Amino acid sequence: MPIGRSLFPLAVALVVARCGDPSQTAAVQQPLTAAPHFVRWAGGTAPRFSATVTTASGGGLQQSAGPLRLDLSAPGTLSLDRYAVSFWAVRGAERSVQINYLSATGDTSSPFLQLTTEDPTYVPGQGWLAPGDSVLITVTVNPDTLKVSLEPTGLLFGTPAQLQVWYGGAGGDLNGDGVVDSVDTYIATNLLGMWYREGQDSSWAPISATQALDVSSFTSALPHFSEYAVSW
Repeated sequence: MPIGRSLFPLAVALVVARCGDPSQTAAVQQPLTAAPHFVRWAGGTAPRFSATVTTASGGGLQQSAGPLRLDLSAPGTLSLDRYAVSFWAVRGAERSVQINYLSATGDTSSPFLQLTTEDPTYVPGQGWLAPGDSVLITVTVNPDTLKVSLEPTGLLFGTPAQLQVWYGGAGGDLNGDGVVDSVDTYIATNLLGMWYREGQDSSWAPISATQALDVSSFTSALPHFSEYAVSW
């Protein structure tokens, strides 16, 4: 059974007040926390990825065709911005993107990320979305650590978006010492969680997430977009 946990190992308190323009937030200043330990991809480099966008139609999910299905690490891909997939999210319609990674031998595929949206409400710099309006969402995968950036940053949701991230791509080596042992088991069951930051000038902080130890994943409800990572 999934284990619900609100992870605050460093006792970080974040108070956010929304007033006036909903794209603006004011945070009470807290002492900066130490940077978390980011979980790295097995072998230190990103595997090959593929992404599929689906839409809810007639009560079921229909796989989108054409350019929405992307190989994120095709030959010649070197820059971080190539590890990305974009899709149009519509207010009042379910949209979902899933990113999988291939094994080193290329014969098996495992999930890394699934993002589901149905109620984007406010786009920074654009304004409120009416039912049926859309916004272009971009999901960018970090090729070194299990991080993901969701844009546009600050996009607000009425019904929170659902983000599930699997950490099996670390190969069990959660502390990056090259050995999978009892220390990694302790990290997985006691320390590991989802963290976020609002921008590169902000510090990382833990967020509430539901852990499923049997499939090595975390699921979070996102009221807005920022950058996320599996960390401890």
